[in-house]
Amino acid sequence: MTRSIHTLILDQGPLDVTVDLHGRQGRPFLLLHGGGGPQTVAPFAGLLAEQRAARVFSPVHPGFDGTARPDWLTDVTTLAQVYAQLLDAFDLRDVAVVGNSIGGWIAAELAALGSDRISSVTLVDAVGIHVPGHPIADTFGLTPVELSRLSFHDPSKFRFDPSALSEAQRAVMATNRATLQVYSSPHAMADPTLAERLTKVAHPTLVAWGASDQVVDADYGRAYAQAVPDAEFRLLPGTGHMPQSETPGQLLPVVWDFADAHATIRPRP
Repeated sequence: MTRSIHTLILDQGPLDVTVDLHGRQGRPFLLLHGGGGPQTVAPFAGLLAEQRAARVFSPVHPGFDGTARPDWLTDVTTLAQVYAQLLDAFDLRDVAVVGNSIGGWIAAELAALGSDRISSVTLVDAVGIHVPGHPIADTFGLTPVELSRLSFHDPSKFRFDPSALSEAQRAVMATNRATLQVYSSPHAMADPTLAERLTKVAHPTLVAWGASDQVVDADYGRAYAQAVPDAEFRLLPGTGHMPQSETPGQLLPVVWDFADAHATIRPRP
């Protein structure tokens, strides 16, 4: 993995974006992490680059892991615009966008923007829309152990001892949570305008969902797929809110096969 910082110039002002890159050649992926931070996707990014011909670009959402977030960057819609410009800065084409949780929300907003640099979008247990009768769990008041119970099919494999954290690690977790609250406000992890905007999405879209997800249940995922024209829905058994962490071997071919099937640039024989 290589980490680099890229300065983007937006109408609101300059912005430094930290990007982790896994792989040096192959199909480009934009992999967007959830509220747990970049470490929730880093191992999967490495696995994808190792097992497939893929270059995986994984930005750190500004404000996470000690990165700077300017005062004007407070919502997911603007963050999606930032990443659309990041694709321009890298001059990437035929990009498969993959996002988990709030990263899936950002991916959905990117799809709604309609960038011609994107060939497909995969939403993995995404948040971002309101679905009557299927609320998004309020995770901000939960302890790490309680959150683990909602997030994983088998939380015993992801036991977490908060007392083992260093002061620096505690500080990072606190700032990550505060940043997530900024991006998710004021409508608690959703944008009431998003579902209507998704009706105009033209990118091939896959909604992949852990069957055991208790943060956002599978019927929420089905509603997400129904909001996007011709979107596919795939239920993933034996996994929860973060399949890339809990069952990466199951998620990887799902992500790759969809991206490969909808790529517009074919590799040379």
